[in-house]
Amino acid sequence: MSTSGAHTGTGSWLLQRATAIVLAFVLPGLLGYFLIALPVDFAGWQALFAALWLRVLMLLAGLALALHAWLGMRDIFMDYVRPIGLRLALYLAVIATLAATLVWLAAVLWGMV
Repeated sequence: MSTSGAHTGTGSWLLQRATAIVLAFVLPGLLGYFLIALPVDFAGWQALFAALWLRVLMLLAGLALALHAWLGMRDIFMDYVRPIGLRLALYLAVIATLAATLVWLAAVLWGMV
């Protein structure tokens, strides 16, 4: 008898697709915005990211990307890494890397670095 309920993967599947849709719209839009603004020096980049809406959008895109990456890596590890200890170590490494990257992104966007 299984301890997990039926359809436990449905929520993960939907979240993976939802983050993919968000990224499919946000990333090309941001790229177009950057190409139109085309900052050439540090002051130009600072001016570009002065708008609060852009910083929030960048942080949300980073969060969607991190969640998308986590779901994909988790599924790969569940399918292909059999030793539980190794799988947990890989989970921890991916979570730590993604969390540190999001903290770094927030620090850069809000000028703390």
